[in-house]
Amino acid sequence: MEILSVNKGIENSDLPVCILVYEDDQSNLSYLGNLQQQVEMLMHVENFKGKEDSVVKLNLIKNNSVITIYLAGLGKKDRANLDNFRRSTALAVKKAKKDKIKGLLIYAGERLNEEVSKAIVEGAILGDYTFDKYKTKENEEEKGEILRIELYGGDERGITVGKILAEAQRFVRDLVNEPGNVINPITLAQIAEKLAKEHGLECKIYDEKEIQEMGMMALWSVGKGSATPPRFIHLIYKPQGEPKDRIVFVGKGLTFDSGGLNIKTGDYMRTMKMDKSGACTVLGILKAVAQLKLPVEVHGVIGAAENMPSGTAYRPDDIIRAMNGKTIEIDNTDAEGRVTLADALSYASNLEPSRIVDLATLTGACMVALGEYTAGLFTNDDEFGDEFLKISKDTGERLWKLPMDDKKLREKIKKGDGDVLNSGGRYGGAITAAMFLEEFVKEGIKWIHLDIAGPAYFKEEFGYYSKGATGFGLRTCVEYLIRKYS
Repeated sequence: MEILSVNKGIENSDLPVCILVYEDDQSNLSYLGNLQQQVEMLMHVENFKGKEDSVVKLNLIKNNSVITIYLAGLGKKDRANLDNFRRSTALAVKKAKKDKIKGLLIYAGERLNEEVSKAIVEGAILGDYTFDKYKTKENEEEKGEILRIELYGGDERGITVGKILAEAQRFVRDLVNEPGNVINPITLAQIAEKLAKEHGLECKIYDEKEIQEMGMMALWSVGKGSATPPRFIHLIYKPQGEPKDRIVFVGKGLTFDSGGLNIKTGDYMRTMKMDKSGACTVLGILKAVAQLKLPVEVHGVIGAAENMPSGTAYRPDDIIRAMNGKTIEIDNTDAEGRVTLADALSYASNLEPSRIVDLATLTGACMVALGEYTAGLFTNDDEFGDEFLKISKDTGERLWKLPMDDKKLREKIKKGDGDVLNSGGRYGGAITAAMFLEEFVKEGIKWIHLDIAGPAYFKEEFGYYSKGATGFGLRTCVEYLIRKYS
């Protein structure tokens, strides 16, 4: 998709026009010039008022030709935020795409700042996303494709950064949507190697033998039940000159999760290709960071495995020693993500960063607590966590901080024969899972755990999300780096 900043009127455009309109301030309609009155009459007929997430298509006749205009609602002006611009643009693009429109001129005001421009571009690119790789094209009705977006008065840097972030998020969506017979631990490692070559990253891949030699018996134990052995992936971005800081992003990389010997039922096993979402998001973060050339050293760490039942699978009651020396007693083999992350966080801690952020589709308990649309945030440093929460308000990626100070809950993962149990039981399950992870983060390192089990994968389309993988968390993580270190 080509995206340009332009300063031309509707009469000079060869593209249909999309105007973003507030519910209580429709001054943007003045862009229409002598067409404004006609459009206002049609708005009344269509009962379009500019309400949040509303879109209408209007066809006007002028000089024996048809002019197509899309109006997208931003809601009330005093309540609108950056995500309103992102969503309204995405919804307009989705409608235009269904109408087989090839491009749009978007008007949201006379001169847009960097953040609004970025949000609009993100909305356009994310709203245009579909995953139809495996559809037989000759048997499908021809689909629309948005080839060009012109943004009136758009900020050039905002357009550039928005495009990088949204395209990285689409990259993540593509990876997560791939089924388990396409992406497994070995092919995920190959994708990481390819990404590194394309963007000048350092890349280290450790095979099953090296994983055991490094003492990563937690990752090895989860992966050894599969015919496809586990892989450990380490990507490194180093800026030119002295880096301002070192930060590590850790991703859960279960390319498929059957539950292991504590096998899931059929309904719960469906969509478990998405259990690699955290890992794929980390790959997308490194992609975006390299393109943005940020002045901070960034590492991406992924433990990739398949959790499968077999004669070699790990068992309930097994006691496993992780890379940092702590022992893990297995209560449930379907609580495997935290076990793989134990080694990944231990490895990340040994890199001596100032901060670690892990992203994982970790617990159904987090979805019970917060619903499908909000990720749980857990941290050992409230200031670090609050920075993420503030940024998420602008990115539209909903986060909610959950407590880590309940000593009685912490006791639940300490009752086994090892140092920690891999399950603290049903109640407070998202919290005890985060407490388990904290055991593998070295003291003195600021750490955030994002439980993205809910918003990593949606079963319905809405806003700038299509059905399937979302790439949730990428924009918040990269935006943190931009604001903190640029």
